[in-house]
Amino acid sequence: MAASILSFPLPKPSSVSIIAKATSSAPTTLSPPPPPAETLDQNFGRKGIKFLESAGGNVPSVELTVRNGSSLKLQIPNGHVTSYKPKVYWRDDGFEEVLYTLPPAGNSSSSKGGIGLVLNDSSDPNSKGSLLKTSEWTVKDVDSDSIDALQVELSSTSGTLEITYVVSLYPLSMATAVIVKNNGRKAVNLTAAILTHFKLKKRGRAGIQGLKGCSYCTQPPLPSNYEVLSPSEAMRTEDPGLFSIGWEPEKKQGEWSVQDVPLTVLKHKLSRVYATPPADRLKDFYNTIPSKYEIHDQGRQLFYRFIRMGFEDIYLCNPGSFSDKYGKDYFICTGPASMLIPIVVNPGDEWRGAQVIEHDNL
Repeated sequence: MAASILSFPLPKPSSVSIIAKATSSAPTTLSPPPPPAETLDQNFGRKGIKFLESAGGNVPSVELTVRNGSSLKLQIPNGHVTSYKPKVYWRDDGFEEVLYTLPPAGNSSSSKGGIGLVLNDSSDPNSKGSLLKTSEWTVKDVDSDSIDALQVELSSTSGTLEITYVVSLYPLSMATAVIVKNNGRKAVNLTAAILTHFKLKKRGRAGIQGLKGCSYCTQPPLPSNYEVLSPSEAMRTEDPGLFSIGWEPEKKQGEWSVQDVPLTVLKHKLSRVYATPPADRLKDFYNTIPSKYEIHDQGRQLFYRFIRMGFEDIYLCNPGSFSDKYGKDYFICTGPASMLIPIVVNPGDEWRGAQVIEHDNL
C-alpha cells in the first residue's frame, strides 16, 4: 500500500470541456454553468467519491467513502482534510471521528486543525513564508479500485515549483502524500510537514509508543494556515495544576535528550521534534528515528499507527490546558516533518513525502 501511494499509478485525466460549443452559426442559448462542486462531480465523481459545497457555498469539498463505511472529507481550494471517520467497531455505527477540526471563525472561510500540508520556503533568511499561502489547489485526477481504495489528486504551483498532493482512503487506513518538482534554474530549500490534529478522549489518558531511544528537543511547530496553537503558544509554559505529579519543565530549545521510556503519556504540555541531531548527521554512521509510531487512546481503547515516508523528523505537540479555550474535546498535533535541516530540491528534481494513518482496531 505504501509503495503505491508514492508511485502514483494514476491514469492521466481526460480533457473535459465544461462549456459546450455551438455547432452552427445560429444563435445558441447556453444554460449558466453549474456551481463548482456540481461541475467537479460531473467531471470526476464516481462511486465513493462525491463533490459537495460547504454550508456557506463558497468552498467546494470532496467526500470519500469506502465499502466498509470509513470516510474522509477534503476541502479542495486549500487541500485541508477536515474529517476522517474510520470504522473501528464491528457494530453498524462503529465509526469514530479522529480529527480535531475547528470551524471557520468570524469572516474567515478557513477551518483549523484537521490534517494540513505545510510547505515553507527557507532558501534564504528573508524567504520563510508559506509556499501555499497564495496558491489554490485544483482537482487533477481521481482514481479508485472498486470502492475499497479511493484517491483524489490535487495540483498547485508556487513560483517555479509544481506541487502535487494526493489523499487516499482505504478500509483500515488513509494517506496523504506530496510531490514537489522544481522546474526552475535554482535550487529551492524547503521545510515541510504533514500535521495531524488528532482527537483524544481525555487528557492524560493517551500515550505515544514506539519512540524509545529517540533523540528529541523542544521545538515550535512550523507555522501553517491550519494551526490551532501558534508556534509561540506551543512553546509557552503552563502551570501543571492538577497534573503536577511527575511534571518536569521541558528543556530549552536546542537542548537534546533521549526518550528513555517506552510510552510517553500525553499529560503535560510539550512541543517537541524527534529527530537525529543535525550534528550527528555529519558523521559517517548515525542512528535514525523509527518510520512509525503509535497513538494509544486509552479513553476509547483504540490505537492508531502513524507511518512517515520521505520526511526526516517527527513533530509532537501536547497542548495541556491550552486546549481548554477551544472546547471540551482534547487533541494533540503530530506528524512527519523536515524542520531542522531544509529539504534541497535541485533544478529538474522532485521530492516526495507521505504520511499513513492506519489501525487494527477491528
